[in-house]
Amino acid sequence: MDQIEFTTRKWVRPEDLNANGTLFGGSLLKWIDEEATIYAILQLGNRRVVTKIISEINFVASAIEGDLIEMGLVATKFGTTSITMRAEVRNMITRKSILTVDHIVFVGLDENGKPFPHGFTEATSERDRIPTN
Repeated sequence: MDQIEFTTRKWVRPEDLNANGTLFGGSLLKWIDEEATIYAILQLGNRRVVTKIISEINFVASAIEGDLIEMGLVATKFGTTSITMRAEVRNMITRKSILTVDHIVFVGLDENGKPFPHGFTEATSERDRIPTN
């Protein structure tokens, strides 16, 4: 299984908390979807991507105000028009997992909103796939 690279960090702030004083799951899911969207854009070389599937979300532990968390993604599969990835969020200091998602699927679209073949079969850390239009 490919290694997750933790590239994005967030600081848990008061506005991110729920009524229990811990990180609100909705905030965390928003961050994951945004990070996964950026990853899909870079890997598919297409600014027009949509979230198709987010599988079971496993909240492993909570985070509190002031915690530093980091989010990581790894591509696990390339379809003709899609990319599937795995995600994990963990406490940056303790490295303890906060959340895992086994499958997040994005589909690249053409200018008419139809699935668009991307032609890639593996992930890259190079920036050569960034779309210019």
